[in-house]
Amino acid sequence: MPPPSSPAAAAAARPAVASSPTVAVRLRRVTRCFGPITALDGIDLDIAEGEFFAMLGPSGSGKTTCLRLIAGFDQPTSGHIEIFGETAEGIPPYRRAVNTVFQDYALFPHMSVGENVAYGLKVRGIARPDRERAARDALALVRLEGYELRRPSQLSGGQRQRVALARALVLHPRALLLDEPLGALDLKLREEMQVELKALQRRLGLTFVFVTHDQSEALSMADRVAVFAEGRLLQVGAPEDVYERPRTRFVADFVGSSNILPAEVAGPLLGRTGQDWREASLRPERIRLIADPAEVPAGWHSFEAKVIDVLYQGASRRVMTLTGTGLEIAVSDAGHGPRPEPGSRCMLAFSPTALHPLEAA
Repeated sequence: MPPPSSPAAAAAARPAVASSPTVAVRLRRVTRCFGPITALDGIDLDIAEGEFFAMLGPSGSGKTTCLRLIAGFDQPTSGHIEIFGETAEGIPPYRRAVNTVFQDYALFPHMSVGENVAYGLKVRGIARPDRERAARDALALVRLEGYELRRPSQLSGGQRQRVALARALVLHPRALLLDEPLGALDLKLREEMQVELKALQRRLGLTFVFVTHDQSEALSMADRVAVFAEGRLLQVGAPEDVYERPRTRFVADFVGSSNILPAEVAGPLLGRTGQDWREASLRPERIRLIADPAEVPAGWHSFEAKVIDVLYQGASRRVMTLTGTGLEIAVSDAGHGPRPEPGSRCMLAFSPTALHPLEAA
């Protein structure tokens, strides 16, 4: 067989993405049932070629099941899946234009780093000199030059994750599927790997499909985010859209934190009357604490409230307040001014644009 080129060269050799992007992965009415349990319920989804796409949701939401269907480790109960225009149902994982990186790395402990990276090429019958050269190139891509002879047990968690990435990239997938790949890392290392993964994806131009339950991870890394809950796809959009304009109460609560104003409070503020009242989301960082009611900006909404607790959070303070109508509202305060004292009175002021109406669940 011909020797493999480097992952970077393979990415560069692909045609540029047209102004109308190619669909890398398409799901139409995809459902997956396990006996009486519906893990995925009629999912429609398009993922563009070259996109960093995050699937976000709590445990049991269906995001990993969706990834497994794309990878070929499982088959849909009904519906249709396409990968780069080709029907995927019934096609085994090794014949799909994707590769998967797992949370637990799945490295062979008895093999060296170089052997782990080159294993897939060995299975494909690539000659030893060619696969060793390809493994070195892939390790260089993830900044592990010279680590070929080490064992996985001699590496840190972040280094093992890089080896898992190199092993997936050496096979030149058109899309890389990542199943909670940073979940086993500590916070600082996870943040470093987030930056590295995003930079790698941009450099290679590959499609990344990233499963996570960490909202900040999805918001900081992805071009678009899909929010899953109970097997349903609730919202898909750019991180800013999902955060600033959540469609449902679940999305508002799960993606970041939010104050949910009940319909009888939110309706009049939104200019809605009668039966048209709806709940609304109000992000804590969009609220200002103001001591003097006369200082509330013109045109802003405001509530009189009492401070009930102040939580120090390093870069900010979380101020818990209680309005005169018994509504608890959290405020994220930058912490530059005087510390609010529990029991003190204040005004909670916010722009009308900070209030976002929610759809019924």
